[in-house]
Amino acid sequence: MTMTQTPPEMAAIKAKMKATWEAGDFGMIAKTIEPAAEEFIERLKLTPGTRVLDVACGSGNLSIPAAKRGAKVVGVDIATNLVEQARARAKAEGVEARFDEGDAEKLPYRDGEFDVVVSMFGVMFAPRPDVAAAELVRVCKSGGTIALANWSTTSFAAEMFKIVSAHVPPPPGIPPSIQWGDEAIVRQRLAKGIADLRFAKRTRMVTFPFGPAEVVEHFKKYFGPTNRAFAALDESGQAALRKDLEQNWTARNLARDGTTQVGAEYLEVIAKRG
Repeated sequence: MTMTQTPPEMAAIKAKMKATWEAGDFGMIAKTIEPAAEEFIERLKLTPGTRVLDVACGSGNLSIPAAKRGAKVVGVDIATNLVEQARARAKAEGVEARFDEGDAEKLPYRDGEFDVVVSMFGVMFAPRPDVAAAELVRVCKSGGTIALANWSTTSFAAEMFKIVSAHVPPPPGIPPSIQWGDEAIVRQRLAKGIADLRFAKRTRMVTFPFGPAEVVEHFKKYFGPTNRAFAALDESGQAALRKDLEQNWTARNLARDGTTQVGAEYLEVIAKRG
């Protein structure tokens, strides 16, 4: 917690964060990154019986493919509706996985309980990154693996977050989530308790069957942070935010057929617990 944040202030930030991720329907956004999640899990070469914790699991993009490979999976997320979505998805796909509601900064699990701890575009949004990083290390067994996918600092996602923050500033004292995409900063955050740390920049194409203007409306409807940002603005503020977001999608769009396709770059972090 920073010096400017009292416990009541942090509790309010956490409550707002929970409400933000419960807004809209993140499951609809998560569909666009399912292929990247499948590839991420495939690279981990999980074996049956491996104990896996998916932190900030959302609707289960990592949990489901891990469970399909025979891993004993637990997913945890702060958003009640996303935990429910993940449970329903696991049931529909016929896999066994447990999903809990919980805080990435105070994981309800024992020290060293998991062989592999993963998070894709999830734990990076915790308001106190050092606390969250320590929790990732704590619940991972000695010799285990912590694997993260974080939007890179030069990614399309980073630009989108910057635009939203310019229109609706985040609470003071909270480090930008995109710092998790900076290799040097991640090294600092995972310096304690880690024996080996490796990085790789990866890019996955994200596509939508409609143009940039419709993509902005799609995010406004379904993506909690964008949904809440629009809700915080008056009519003119919403128009300005919409214009800037649409310009960003248009500038990055690789498609020329009325659809939208952008390259989504992220930093893959593979840490070995000491």
